[in-house]
Parts: sequence; structure tokens; C-alpha cells
Amino acid sequence: MKPKAFILSGAFFVVGRNPLFLRTLAGEDLKILFLTPARFREEARAARADPAHPAALIEDIGFVDGALDREGSFTAGVIATALGWRDRYDIVGVYAIGETLVEPTGVLADGLGVPGPGARATRACRSKYLQRWYLREFSPSSAVVTPEQRAAPDLAAVSFPAVVKPAARTSSSGVVTVLDRPELLAQLQSYPAHETVLVEEKVIGQEFSVESLVRDGRILFASVTRKETTESHLRTFVELAHTVPSERDGVQDVLLDANRRMLDRLAFENGTTHGEWRVDEAGRAVLMEVACRTPGDGLMTLYALATGEPLEPQILNVALGRPAAYPAPRRHARQVYLDHPAGRLDDVALDWPGVEPRWVGEHGSWPELGTGAPDDPPTLRGVLVLKERGQALTRLTQSDDRAVTFVIDAPSLAELDELEQRVRRALTVRISPAVSVDE
Repeated sequence: MKPKAFILSGAFFVVGRNPLFLRTLAGEDLKILFLTPARFREEARAARADPAHPAALIEDIGFVDGALDREGSFTAGVIATALGWRDRYDIVGVYAIGETLVEPTGVLADGLGVPGPGARATRACRSKYLQRWYLREFSPSSAVVTPEQRAAPDLAAVSFPAVVKPAARTSSSGVVTVLDRPELLAQLQSYPAHETVLVEEKVIGQEFSVESLVRDGRILFASVTRKETTESHLRTFVELAHTVPSERDGVQDVLLDANRRMLDRLAFENGTTHGEWRVDEAGRAVLMEVACRTPGDGLMTLYALATGEPLEPQILNVALGRPAAYPAPRRHARQVYLDHPAGRLDDVALDWPGVEPRWVGEHGSWPELGTGAPDDPPTLRGVLVLKERGQALTRLTQSDDRAVTFVIDAPSLAELDELEQRVRRALTVRISPAVSVDE
């Protein structure tokens, strides 16, 4: 009789950020199989050999070749690996905890007959231009520029300022604002020749995300997160803060209704979604993009702080075809990323009783930050340093450039705001100017 197994997938560093997936599956006596890009081979093997790292719980890792900016390039490697696993294990569930392998993981679910997002949702959620095709009602005006059209693109539908987006990348990589046609044409030539690019109307308005847990096409839980990005002072869109739940803007009903109709249009079946939205001056919810996987950054931690319960076990219940439920937020939580200049990261100092910065590096395991009762006082849960001491830092152009973050929670938004300012005053990031960040 073959042992029962569960397949997780994503960039390897997501394991360290969301270790409860591994611990929950290990507690179910399921063999954990993990799919990740081959570029993580060395650090994944080192982590599995460390008994203190959550990756030590993984039974086997499949390393697959491909690149995010080349659509469908990971699929063959994923299928080849899964064919071998299917002969040795009884695979009872699959789930993508990161963006990298969302599409081939959905294909695995479909082929195995286990719960997954569904064929349309799986494909569309990994393609920005397919989202514009299926979700016209929620989309800004846009133009798709294929590699062959790059030299003479049809830009009749483009107004300025515009946003330029590589169609298959993640983490805000390559996403910039352009102000006129010459800037747009220059930006298009900056991308690799094989990439398809979207050029879209720049929607002016506050940015939000909506996180959903869905089982058999029914939304079990949905909540709105308020976001802040570098857009306020740069032309990029790197996320600098998340607040759960968002109750300040009076647009929750608009966003939750749009999110529900979007999921219906995608025929979304099982799993989690992370939709990024703006609300324009007319009060219309406009979709930036939607992903069918675990929300990124520290949002899983924020939901645990806000509701008092982790989300991971309920996600796995859905992936295993079981009943699931999740409570409404009862507290307010926020993650803040600090902006920084280019230079060398020398140190991070915090003047706060009982809390020290935790140097987790780019791929280390995030600590468990605990949860509080609804009426607990405002609390700094942790300060995490995401880079190594002495590492060269660049200005923020994509999510991977961020170096320092902190997590807080409070009974009210007013108390949360006040706590954020106190933490900012207590936190010092020491950066030495660098002659060249490439050294």
C-alpha cells in the first residue's frame, strides 16, 4: 500500500515564511512533497539537513527548470516529477503556497482529481492578459504588446499616464509608470525580447487586496486589506504596508461584491485567492490582478493576529476536500516595510523592551509571532531583517529589494496608527553609502 502524500509548490523561501503548512501536514501523517524552481537547490538541501528548519519535515523535493518570464516553462518539469511521485505515493492533495508554480500545480490537481482552483482560474490567474480577457467588467483599458509587436505596437487604446507590466512576472518586477509615448516606447525596449507586456490605463485611487477562502465555488471567508506602495513617491509599485482588516475607507462592500462576481466569472472552485484592486474616483472597483495561492509577504501572519486563528489549517482542509471555516477579524494588524536608500546594510537597532530584530535573511524561517486577545494592548510582534548584514541594498523597484519589516496589532485602527509611529521612531536601520551596489 502506497503512503499518502501531499504536494506543496512555490519558491523555496515561502516555506520559511509559512512553516505552519509543513507542520500541519506532518501532524496529519502525510508525506510532504515539495516542488520548487531548480535555482533553490542548494539552499533547499541545506535547510532540509537542518533539524531546526521546517524544511526538515519534507519527504522529497522536486527541482524544476523554468523561468517566470517565460510562460509555461515550468510545466514539463513539474509533470515529469509528479509522474514519478504518483508511482510511489497516493497523492491526496496539492496546493501552491507561492506564485511560481501556480499553473502547473493546478494542472496536477485537475489530473489527480483532487480539489483545485479549476482549469480556467488556474490559467487566468497566472496570466495578466487572460485576466483582461475574462474579466473585462473589472479591468482598466489596456493593450497587449507581444514580442513581435514590440517594434511597432498598437497603442490606440493607451492614455497617459500609463502602467507597463510584464505579463508573467511577480513581486512588482518590471512594473512602472510612464508619462508619455516616448517613455513608453523606451520602457518596452527595456524588457527581454521574448516577454509579452501589458500597457494599461493608470487607475488613480487607493489600493487594496481581497483575500478569499473558497470551497466548491462557495466563498467561506473574504476580507479586505488596505495597502500602501512606493507609488506615492516613485514610479514603481512595491508594497510598503498591509492593514488587516481595512475599515477606514467605506468601500468594503464594493470590493467584496466585485471580488465575488470576479470569482464567479473565473469559475473558481477550491483554494485561496489574493486579488489586488483599486477604487477609482467614481467608486468603481478596478482589478489590478488576481492570484490563486497563499497571499504573500506577512499577510498570513496578519490574519492570524486579526482573527486569533491561523489560516493554514483551513486552506489545507479545503485542499483535502474537508469542511472548513474561518472567523471574522476581531483585532487590527499591520505589516510595515521600511523604505531605504541604496548602500550597504550595516545594522538594524531597536529601542523596545523585550523585542530584538530577528535576522532571518532572504530565505530563513520566520519566527512564530503569537496572537493576542481582542482587548490586549497595542503590541509590536516582531522586527524582521530580510537581508544579510553587509549586503548591498538598492532602491525599491520590486518586492525582493525590501530589507526590514515589522508587524504590529491593536484593538483599534487609531491605536494601530499610533503604535506604528512609535515603532518607526524606535527603529534605526544603519546603511553605509556604497560606491557601487554591484560590488
